[in-house]
Amino acid sequence: MQARAEEPERQARAEEPERPTRQPRSQWFAPTPQELSRSQRRDAEARAALAPLGPGERPPAIVISAIVALVLALSNLIAFAAGVKIGGKHPAASGIAIFSSVMLACAYGLWRMWHGAVLGFMALLAIIAALFALLLIEASNVLGLVVALLVIVAAGWLFFKLVRVLSRIQMPRSTSRQR
Repeated sequence: MQARAEEPERQARAEEPERPTRQPRSQWFAPTPQELSRSQRRDAEARAALAPLGPGERPPAIVISAIVALVLALSNLIAFAAGVKIGGKHPAASGIAIFSSVMLACAYGLWRMWHGAVLGFMALLAIIAALFALLLIEASNVLGLVVALLVIVAAGWLFFKLVRVLSRIQMPRSTSRQR
């Protein structure tokens, strides 16, 4: 008897239409093109104009950043080995080693086009620009003023150029790899 009672339930379930597959979460609240504001449309157009980096392609901003990181690391090590004093004192060997190793790691990661290395170097550029902006307060001569301004402008320019490169690094290589 129990088997006969279950049969209509099975038939009712079999006659129900199949449930539609779930949409990805990113499409749940995706606005239609008519609902986008002017700035959102402009952002979407800019994203559509970006092309992913080709194999072996290194934009000039990456090459410049890798060279800057390498030069900073090597010049710091060479200055320490030469016995250069800062403020009348020799800097601590641990500080030199840490800074130089971070810069060497950044140079390697930038050359390999690693997202984290580019983002980390951008953070260092922002910190450097902020510190030199604070040093403008203490500038006691024209040379101090010019050096601080040059470092701020160079760090800001490189930061700005790396933003677009970072977005191209994040792009998928092909549509078949998208989730």
